[in-house]
Amino acid sequence: MKKRSTSIGKPAKTGMSRRDFLKRTGVASAAAAGFPYIIPASALGANGTVAPSNRIVMGCIGVGSQGTGNMEGFLKMPDAQIVAVCDVDRAHRENAQKIVNETYGDQDCAGYGDFREFLERDDLDAVSIAVPDHWHSIPAIAAAKKGLDIYAEKPLALTINEGKAMVEAVHRYGVVWQTGSWQRSKENFRRGCELVRLGRIGEVHTVKVGLPTGHSIETQPAMPIPDGFDYDFWLGPAPEAPYTPKRCHWDFRWILDYSGGQLTDWAAHHCDIANWGMGTEGTGPISVEGQGEFPRDGLYNAAINYMLECKYAPGASPVAPKGFTMLVSNSFPMGTRFEGSEGTLFVDRGDVLETDPPTLKDSQLGPNETPLYKSENHAQNFFDCVRSRKPTITPIEAAHRAITIAHLGNIAMLLGRKVEWDPVKQTFPNDPVAERKLMRAMRGPWHI
Repeated sequence: MKKRSTSIGKPAKTGMSRRDFLKRTGVASAAAAGFPYIIPASALGANGTVAPSNRIVMGCIGVGSQGTGNMEGFLKMPDAQIVAVCDVDRAHRENAQKIVNETYGDQDCAGYGDFREFLERDDLDAVSIAVPDHWHSIPAIAAAKKGLDIYAEKPLALTINEGKAMVEAVHRYGVVWQTGSWQRSKENFRRGCELVRLGRIGEVHTVKVGLPTGHSIETQPAMPIPDGFDYDFWLGPAPEAPYTPKRCHWDFRWILDYSGGQLTDWAAHHCDIANWGMGTEGTGPISVEGQGEFPRDGLYNAAINYMLECKYAPGASPVAPKGFTMLVSNSFPMGTRFEGSEGTLFVDRGDVLETDPPTLKDSQLGPNETPLYKSENHAQNFFDCVRSRKPTITPIEAAHRAITIAHLGNIAMLLGRKVEWDPVKQTFPNDPVAERKLMRAMRGPWHI
C-alpha cells in the first residue's frame, strides 16, 4: 500500500499556493501533442516515486458508481494524492473513504456531505466531479471560481445555458478542464476521426450517430428516504418530488427533471466523436428537427425512440464545403458513421474501425499532414495538462458543443417542430418559445 505523506502544502519558500505553483511552473512537455510527459528526476522522491510536494492533490465530488470508478483510476496514478471525498449519500461517501484509506494505509481521507464545505479546503489542486446531470453546473462553476482544475463527467450540463456558463467560468478563472468523454483517448476513434479530417473519404455529406433505446417504467410508490441519504440536497435545483429508489442514482438519467435520457447520456460520447471527425467542435447545426416517442405515463419521461435531423451550413466543416446532415437515432447501430464522396468510415467501442473501401483505414499520413491530438490515457492526459497548462484531449468547448446537439434535439421533439439555431450566438432566432428552453428554473436557493 502507498503511504500518503503529511507534508502536502505550499512549495517551500515560494509563498504561493500549490495550484499557482503548478500554473506558473507547469512542465513544458509534449502533452498537447499527445505524448505522455516524463516526470523529471527533481520531482521524484528517494525511492523513485513522485515526491509529495510534486503530487497533484485531488478531491472527488460524487462517488457513486461512475465517481468511484474515476476515483479508483486516479488512485492508481503515482502523481495523484486524493485527500477528500464528497457525496450526499453517506453509504457512497464512507465506501469511497474506505477505498482511499486502504490504498494509502491510513485513515486520513476526509468525508463531506456538502460540496461547499469540501471546496473550502485550501490544499486542493484539482477535483473530480461525477454527479447527476442537474447538478453538473453548480459545483463545477464553484470549483472553477476556487481556481481548481476539473475532471468532470459527461454530459456537460442539463441545459444549453448552463453549459455556456460553465465554459465561461473555466476560461475566466483559467482552469484546466477534462471531460469524461474518454473515447477520444482510444486509438480507433482518434484514427478514424483523423482519416475523415484528412479527407480520406472525400467530401462528407452525412454523419449517422447511433445511440441506445430509452427506458420506461410504471409509476413508483413513494418510499421512506434511506438513513444517511440527504435526498433534499440530491434534488437540489430540481423540483420537489417524492422519494423512490428508481428516481435516484443511476436511474435519474431517464427523467427529464434531471437529465435527457439515452439521447443526452450517449450523445456526449458519439456526437462528440462526430464533431471531432468533422472539425465542428466550435460550432453547431443551423436547424434541427426530430421525431420522438415518449412514455405516456410512469416515472420515466425521456424519449425512448428518437430520430434527429441536424443540418450544418456550408463551410461549417472543413470536409463538408457544401454543408452536411447529421442524423442521430436509436435506430442506427451504436457508434458514428461518416459518409463521403469517396468512401465511408465507422467507429465504435471495442476497437471497431471499419472503412469502405477496406484499404482506406491503412492510409498513412503524408509529410505535410498534421495528426490529431493523441492521448493514450484519459486521466493521465488530464494530469499532463494540469502541469503543462495545455488544453486537454476533451476540453469544455467540445463537450458543450456535443451535448448541445442532443439538447436541441430534445427541444425540437418536445415542441413537435423544427427549430432554427444560430450556432454563433447560440440562440433561436425569432423563436421566443424555444428560447425559453435554453434554461430551466432552479429551485431555491440554488442558482448559477
